[in-house]
Amino acid sequence: MLKYDILPAYLLTVTACGSIISLNKSGAMALKGVNTMFSKDKIWIGKGTGPVYLLPQMSNRHGLIAGATGTGKTVTLKVLAESFSDLGVPVFLADIKGDLAGLAVKGDPNPKVEERISQLSIDGFSYESFPVQFWDLFGEGGHPVRTTISEMGSLLLARMLGLNDTQTSVLNLVFRIADEKALLLLDLKDLRAMLQYVGENGREFTLTYGNISKQSIGAIQRSLLALEDQGGELFFGEPELDIFDWMKTAYDGRGFINILHSVKLFQSPSLYSTFLLWMLSELFEALPEAGDLEKPKMVFFFDEAHLLFNDAPKSLLEKIEQVVRLVRSKGIGVYFITQNPMDLPQNVLNQLGNRIQHALRAYTPAEIKNVDAAAESFRPNPAFDTKTAITELATGEALISCLDEEGRPGIVERAFILPPQSRFGTIDDATRKQIIASSPSGGKYEREQDRASAFEQLQELDRSEIKGGKQTVLQKSETGATGREDRSKGSDFGGQVWDTLTGKNSSRRGYTHQTPMEKATNAVFSTIGREVGRTLIRGILGSLKK
Repeated sequence: MLKYDILPAYLLTVTACGSIISLNKSGAMALKGVNTMFSKDKIWIGKGTGPVYLLPQMSNRHGLIAGATGTGKTVTLKVLAESFSDLGVPVFLADIKGDLAGLAVKGDPNPKVEERISQLSIDGFSYESFPVQFWDLFGEGGHPVRTTISEMGSLLLARMLGLNDTQTSVLNLVFRIADEKALLLLDLKDLRAMLQYVGENGREFTLTYGNISKQSIGAIQRSLLALEDQGGELFFGEPELDIFDWMKTAYDGRGFINILHSVKLFQSPSLYSTFLLWMLSELFEALPEAGDLEKPKMVFFFDEAHLLFNDAPKSLLEKIEQVVRLVRSKGIGVYFITQNPMDLPQNVLNQLGNRIQHALRAYTPAEIKNVDAAAESFRPNPAFDTKTAITELATGEALISCLDEEGRPGIVERAFILPPQSRFGTIDDATRKQIIASSPSGGKYEREQDRASAFEQLQELDRSEIKGGKQTVLQKSETGATGREDRSKGSDFGGQVWDTLTGKNSSRRGYTHQTPMEKATNAVFSTIGREVGRTLIRGILGSLKK
C-alpha cells in the first residue's frame, strides 16, 4: 500500500475530520500517493478543499448516509464497505437492487470513474475486487440464512407478523409457556402446534398466565399463514446462522463483505426490516463488551432504515434505541441509510456521530422543514451556508462531518465522494455460484435439518394422553374402582401434586391422583427438560442470550 510522502509539519493541515492537506510548490492542494481508500490509518471518504477522513477508532460511533434517490448513496456505501474491508473489518450490508454484488469483482475502466479520479487528483488508484460472502433468506442468491423461532423471540416475531398489542401479549404468553416447559420452537410448524396446544388448554393456563382468548390464537395462526406465503418458512429452522461466520477475514487480512441478497426479500418490507433487526440483536447478544478499540469488530449497514421504524410500537422503538446505544461497546458500528434524516427517531439520530448527507430536494413546506433540520444537525462551516448547500449538491457530492480524535463532531465539509474500486452493477449467475462455492461458509447451511421439537413432542404428548386414557378406562372396568383408593393414598403424603400446567406444587388434601393428561405431560416434559438442560434467558429484543 502506498503511503503519504513525509512532509514538513508546516505543510500539513489537519481538519476536524482528520483531513490532511498538502501544499505543492504552486500552493495548490494535492494529495500524495494513495492506493486504496484506507491510508495512513484513516479512511478516505471524499475530497473538497482537501481530503476528508473517517477515523477508524471513531467508526463504531455509528453513522448516517442520507440523500434523495439518485444522489449517490449507493456509491458512498460501496466506498465505505471497501475501505472497512481494507482495514481488516468485516462488513454486513443488504443488496436491495442487486447492484452491490459487484463488490466481489474487480472494477472496469469507466469514463465517469476516470473523470472523478482526475477531478480529485487521486494518485495510485487501482481497480480491485474484495472478499465477499453471499447470503440469502431464500437460499437462491447466497448461503441460506436461518434462525429458530425460540432464538428470535416473541417481540421481533410479533413485529414480523404485524400483531396488535393484545395478540402480541398472547404470543408472549405462548413463548413463556414454551420456555418454561422446555418445548423447542424451531420452525413454523412448531409454533403452530404450540399455539394449538395453548388454545385447546387455555382454561387451565388462565389462572397462572392470564386470559388467553381463542380469537387471538386464531389471529396469530392466520398471520403465520401470511408469513408462510411470503417465504417466511424458509427463514425458520436449522442449521441456524452462526453469527461469527460473518466476522471472518480473508487470507490477505481484508475483512469479508457479507452481502445479503435482498431483491426478493425487500418485496416484504416488514420481513426485511425485522430480519435485519434480528441480525443486529444477534450481534449484540453474542459479543462481549469490548470498550474503545482501534477499529470496529464489524460494521453493519442498515439500508432503507426508515422501514425499521415505520409503525413500530413505542416499546419496540425504545428497545431498538437501547440496542443502538449499547452495541457500540461491543465493537459494532451501525450505519443507517435512508433518504431523509427525519425518517429516523431523534433518539437514534443523536447517536450517529459520523454523517454523510447527499442532496435533498425541497419544494414543499414539509420538505423545506426537513432541509432545515438536516442543516442544523451539522457543525457550521464559515466557508458556505449548510442549508443552501444541501439543495445544491451534485450527484456524488455530499456534506460530511466525522468525529475527531476526542469524539467531537467535526466542522462540516463539502466534498465529492471517491469512486469505488470494484465493479459497478451486478454479476452473472455463474460468477455468483463460483463465489458461493468457494466461500468459507460453503456447504455449512445448504442442507436443512429437522430434529424433534415442539411439533413432534406435542404429538407424543397426544399419543401418551390417548394411551393413558384407554388404560384408565380398562382399569375402571376391571376393578370397578372410582378413584377413591388413589385419593385415600394421597392423603398419606400430604396431598402434594406437581401441576404440569402451572409448573408448581399444588396442595390438594387427600388427593394425589393424576389424570391421564397430567401423567403424559409430566413424562414428556421431564424428558424435554433433560434434553434442553438449561434455563432460557432472553435479551433486550427477546432473542435468546448466548
